[in-house]
Amino acid sequence: MNNFNDFQLAVEALSGGKNTVRLDDIGMPSVVVPFARQTYADAIAGGGAETLPAFIVDGVERQSILVSKFQNIIVNDRAYSLPFKDPAVSLNFDRALTVCRNKGVGWHLLTNALWAAIALYCRRNGTMPRGNNNFGQDHSAPHEKGVRTHMADATRTGRIATGSGPASWNHDFTDSGICDLNGNVWEWCAGLRIVGGEIQIIPNGNAMKFDCNMGATSTEWRAIMPDGTLVNPGTSGTIRYTQTSVGFHTVTTTPAATGAGMRLLQALGLIPEAEQSAESYGSDHIWATLTDERIALRGALWRSTSHAGVFALDLAGARSSFGSDTGFRSAFYE
Repeated sequence: MNNFNDFQLAVEALSGGKNTVRLDDIGMPSVVVPFARQTYADAIAGGGAETLPAFIVDGVERQSILVSKFQNIIVNDRAYSLPFKDPAVSLNFDRALTVCRNKGVGWHLLTNALWAAIALYCRRNGTMPRGNNNFGQDHSAPHEKGVRTHMADATRTGRIATGSGPASWNHDFTDSGICDLNGNVWEWCAGLRIVGGEIQIIPNGNAMKFDCNMGATSTEWRAIMPDGTLVNPGTSGTIRYTQTSVGFHTVTTTPAATGAGMRLLQALGLIPEAEQSAESYGSDHIWATLTDERIALRGALWRSTSHAGVFALDLAGARSSFGSDTGFRSAFYE
């Protein structure tokens, strides 16, 4: 790409080094935010010094992962993180996965494990982001607005251009943060699904791997026992969701997780810490369909109002689902 060095230097200078630019296999840039390795203690009260699962790939800890600053667009069958664009929508899970991997080894669809780590960072640091959850503005702060896209088109009426909102819509409340994690469009996330209500994951951060198989019949999916042991899906006594719509602060599983199992579910953003208020999790909601395979979507959309946010989780859509409110975000690890 011509003038790449100038672009990279400008992005790094404007962000004080908190943002950078990475090229893909055809030399096209994406703006990314390095998100440093987090421990359980960073994310959960009394969590311990072990590294969160999101940062472990094939048993190797990653010191940081580069997260798309913006919800992605698609050009040349590849995903890109660029500002003031109408985010790509109307693509299913497998399509989102493919356009991320098309960028080359290391590029992947943002994992649920990392999304959860970012959400927990926001909660622990008092930076729960607002966003476009009320047709171009935030429901709780209507003076905060983004730049609407295609206002004359009824199918796009609620979307805003990527990164066009104020700093309070970013994960750290600064201009250098990850944008639009609350509302705008739902984002497909890799490595989490439910099948008949049973919670299934790709262990650790292995969903980042270029060759990770997340197909419907893949043997890489693992279910979770109450003590945190990972087992084959369908094993008796695994953890399931039994509620179809509930505030995140009240969501529970059957059977209840204990010890390491509870800590794992909390680290993956699937259950709250005990006895938390709705405000502690931004009044975010979880939705689930307890039949067949359902793939994770995060963040909610432009009309979700108080139910949108970094802890919002939709496990109601099939992998083939798509719509004008469904997008995605890529990430990269060295």
